[in-house]
Amino acid sequence: MRTVNRSRKGRVVWSLLAVIIGLFHFIPLFISMNLSLKPKTDLSSRWMFPGELYFENFRYAVEKAKIFLAMKNSAIITIIGVTIVVLIGAMAAYPLARNRSRFNNRILQFVLAVMMVPPLSMLVPLVTTMTRIGGISTYWGIILVLVTFQLPISIFLYANFIRTIPMELDEAALIDGCSRFSIFFRIILPLLKPVTATVIILTGVAIWNDFQFSLFLLQAPKMKVVTLAVFTFFGQSSSNPGAAAAAAIVAVLPVVVLFMFLQRYFIKGMVDSAVKG
Repeated sequence: MRTVNRSRKGRVVWSLLAVIIGLFHFIPLFISMNLSLKPKTDLSSRWMFPGELYFENFRYAVEKAKIFLAMKNSAIITIIGVTIVVLIGAMAAYPLARNRSRFNNRILQFVLAVMMVPPLSMLVPLVTTMTRIGGISTYWGIILVLVTFQLPISIFLYANFIRTIPMELDEAALIDGCSRFSIFFRIILPLLKPVTATVIILTGVAIWNDFQFSLFLLQAPKMKVVTLAVFTFFGQSSSNPGAAAAAAIVAVLPVVVLFMFLQRYFIKGMVDSAVKG
């Protein structure tokens, strides 16, 4: 009986903790949404709902911050970057997961070690190198950098997930005359949907929200991405917090929609990759 009561108390504590963490993340969005729907003349508390909906802030943000141009640039970089991370990550993880040699284990350990390196610690030599090879203010330059830093987490998740897939599938396909490439693309890749959703969300959000590399590598105004557009607009609209909040809301919407569509696969992929691996 005591064990049952302790278990119930433990669930209640964890549920309360989850609610507190959820509120901690929801409150800034709530305040931003309230601000975005209020005119500058509305001096009521930021915690209070607006008396009437004021959508002029969104129009002003779109026109002045050129948020749609920035979203187009971010979308191009994110889509291409995520596609490369998914394909290369899955293909690199497949032999590492299937051939459990000491050498491959060392490679996976190296991948984990790379994940621990702070990206900003490499910023100076990285910018210098990209300047020399002409990668400043180009799509390929920023994509190359972002893909490089997102590949380790992709390889790690894919390798752990592939280890949960029975080897008998590969052996049966080899007996039927399939090559390793055919096995990967026809059998293994279709089974990677849950972890692929996880990789898409993690890398997609990271690339979409990137600020540190974009600030130094995308210097041309026409190459401005969402984070830079919102950052610049916040500085220009310090006297109009409603418009600044509207720009932030517009910038975050694509990421929220992506997570809503893929959240079921995201949870399953995280559990299978982290626990079973």
